[in-house]
Amino acid sequence: MKTVLVVAPHADDETLGCGGTILKLISQGYKVHWLLVTCMTKEVGFSQEQIQTRSKVIKDVSEKYGFESTLELNLPAAMLETLPKGEVIGPICKVVNEIKPEIVFTVYRNDAHSDHEIVFDAVMSATKSFRYPFVKKVLAYETMSETDFGMKPEDGGFKPTVYVDIANQLNDKLDILEMFESEVHDFPFPRSRKALEALAHVRGVQCNSEAAEAFVLIKEIL
Repeated sequence: MKTVLVVAPHADDETLGCGGTILKLISQGYKVHWLLVTCMTKEVGFSQEQIQTRSKVIKDVSEKYGFESTLELNLPAAMLETLPKGEVIGPICKVVNEIKPEIVFTVYRNDAHSDHEIVFDAVMSATKSFRYPFVKKVLAYETMSETDFGMKPEDGGFKPTVYVDIANQLNDKLDILEMFESEVHDFPFPRSRKALEALAHVRGVQCNSEAAEAFVLIKEIL
């Protein structure tokens, strides 16, 4: 049984970027773990009610997917740049060492959200081959509302090199997305059912399937 670690800076990133792939891998017998890096805090303006609601959503989403485990680092959302890098890298390294995943999914570095850039860099530190030889593949997923708004002049854009056919998982992925009620809005908002469905069909066209998710292969050891 292969072990997979899906790293999400914020709850819903995993569903936006690789929800269908997660469902497919779990159906095939993979042990998939969900690592949430940040959480809602009162310091950045969230109410106690919002924090409690998000906690319940995370629990429900975890059960819906059937994750082997859900791990939360509880670092402050939208404030990772205020922390020493070691306070982000260290906890992620600890999880990687405990889970010992063969495959790791993470966000794309050039996303618009600074948390994504920081988490990507931390995951790179936590998957060094000489320290974590069990990690054989690292893939970066795209996140609607962040990847498509990454406007760094030096970035050539998200150019997928790996595709996963999710035609049979797409509707379930979209149903899970809608469990994040506070994050999902009506089209043309990027985090909408219609937008995610459209993206899945575009990625499907690129790999000759009805629907797909796309990834950038960061590393693979054969």
